[in-house]
Amino acid sequence: MTDSYFPLHGDDRYRVTAYDLELDYLPHTGRLSGRATVSAVAGPSQGPGAGPLTEIVLDLGQFRLSKVLVDGRRPARYTHRGDRLRIRPARPPMPGEPFTVEVRYSGVPHPVRTPDWGELGWEQLEEGALVASQPHGARSWFPCNDRPDDKAAYRIAVTAPSPYAVVANGVLISRSVGASTTTWVYEQPAPMATYLATVQIGPYELVEVPGTAPEPQPEPGAEPSVPQPAAVPRALTGGRFEHDFARQPRMMSLFQELFGPYPFEEYGVVVVDEELDVPVEAQGLSVFGANHVDGRRGSERLIAHELAHQWFGNSLTVADWRHIWLNEGFAKYAEWLWSEASGGPSTAVMASRSHARLALMPQDILIADPGQRRLFDDRVYERGALTLHALRTEIGHPAFVALLREWTGVHRHGVVTTEGFVAMAERLCERSPAGLFARWLYEAALPPLPSRPD
Repeated sequence: MTDSYFPLHGDDRYRVTAYDLELDYLPHTGRLSGRATVSAVAGPSQGPGAGPLTEIVLDLGQFRLSKVLVDGRRPARYTHRGDRLRIRPARPPMPGEPFTVEVRYSGVPHPVRTPDWGELGWEQLEEGALVASQPHGARSWFPCNDRPDDKAAYRIAVTAPSPYAVVANGVLISRSVGASTTTWVYEQPAPMATYLATVQIGPYELVEVPGTAPEPQPEPGAEPSVPQPAAVPRALTGGRFEHDFARQPRMMSLFQELFGPYPFEEYGVVVVDEELDVPVEAQGLSVFGANHVDGRRGSERLIAHELAHQWFGNSLTVADWRHIWLNEGFAKYAEWLWSEASGGPSTAVMASRSHARLALMPQDILIADPGQRRLFDDRVYERGALTLHALRTEIGHPAFVALLREWTGVHRHGVVTTEGFVAMAERLCERSPAGLFARWLYEAALPPLPSRPD
């Protein structure tokens, strides 16, 4: 099934199992050269008895293509128009049959321009590059099946001038220094949606978030320490960064108690030497602007928000963009949970403030299906969080935590829907929350503020 909000992106006639990307980037010219190998399986949407996959469609921006191969054989016939690469294999794969597509391409990446969210994807910086693809900007830098429900493993190798550091998804497995360039190779084995794939390039200092050194002997039953590397401009190290991110390890511990084990091998932080309106989520790492590091923890709620996305959005990825409250409402509520646990305002106070703000806004949005142009509307975030607060109030904190841990455990590294969350809550809760969900998710009118939870 195609995505209800972006039916022209992606192709449901096959599933990608792995992307192998080899990129060469020249920051001062902005030129990117790439070799992408996409491993996939035909089907399953073709169904039993369906015919072969006669056309393989990939999303890709306006690069110059030098070669397109299917299954490593002779070059395939293809057309490349309107950011869609259409390939006609000489021997079309049958349903259930694996195949590979290799694309070699080059050019200056151009971000995807949108009327509502600005530019998406690969952005050239004064010194380096930044990638923020949500919801459909991945085609700006590699050929892909750009839909949130098609998750795959990644290997990302980037060659850049040696003064630059490169950060990408997953764990750094090698760094090879040449005469004037360095090749950085990262692997992300956990399934990842295309919009969460990222590369960050800049003259960064590579440090560790304070307090994340692994414990030699963790306490019995405790979650293992999660490595938390960081790439930060030199001017922000030695004080401001260390102060502002000092409590991130405590957030990690709290969220593991509430949401279950951290779902990836490590959690990286990148601070770009630019101002960003909002931080950028990616799988296994988050990207902040220099304006988010003020030496006063002025953006700590955003640090909590982005960390929570590693569970809600990255490990558990929406099957369709209309379910985005499962990403943003959960991450917003994580801000309130951190506030309460760290000595700030309680969740009840945060909910009251949020409810007062929403009461002054138009009440014309359905949180479970906000519409394409309202994907990132503040009301999706705020009312999504209030939905969870109302649920926690009704069922109590222990049952709420048990539900979240079950939700993240059952669907770890999978795709999720609103209907799936409602069904799980119905199954696990002693008293049916169906009416609560109907009011908060499927009706435009703002329900009354729930009472303080137990």
